[in-house]
Amino acid sequence: MIGQTYMDAVITPHRSLSERGFIVLISVVTLANCCSAAVFVHMGAVFVPPFLGIDVVAVLVAFLVSYRAGRQVERVTITAREVVVTYEAPNWSRVVWESPTAFTRVSVEREEDRTVGLRLRLSGKEVAVAQALSPRERGEFAKALEQAIWEARRERG
Repeated sequence: MIGQTYMDAVITPHRSLSERGFIVLISVVTLANCCSAAVFVHMGAVFVPPFLGIDVVAVLVAFLVSYRAGRQVERVTITAREVVVTYEAPNWSRVVWESPTAFTRVSVEREEDRTVGLRLRLSGKEVAVAQALSPRERGEFAKALEQAIWEARRERG
């Protein structure tokens, strides 16, 4: 039973604006800029509307970049043999951490009641995990991570 997986967590970044909300926001920004452009053209400032158009394009590009980054997930997998952290997107996957479970340590940074940092450590090397989670969720994830590593070590012993 050495191939058992003790944790296979997928951490996705939170996006507070849904696709429908995004469409509404872009529509409102476009409408407001079109109305402003009409006022400026009426006053004779014909060079202002192109800059308002650039404003709409900048907001659109910023949200598209944010949504693209939101599709990237962090996967933490723990087996009796190893701990693996990968970043995955729809078109690619990149392993950022691999270490033997027996020697991997979990480091939790706390400030008062909040978990501000969570790292995996091995021989002076470290990687931050679960940064997309809120401090409360990161604390819960830290407990689950420590428990999974403990159970995986117990299997090997």
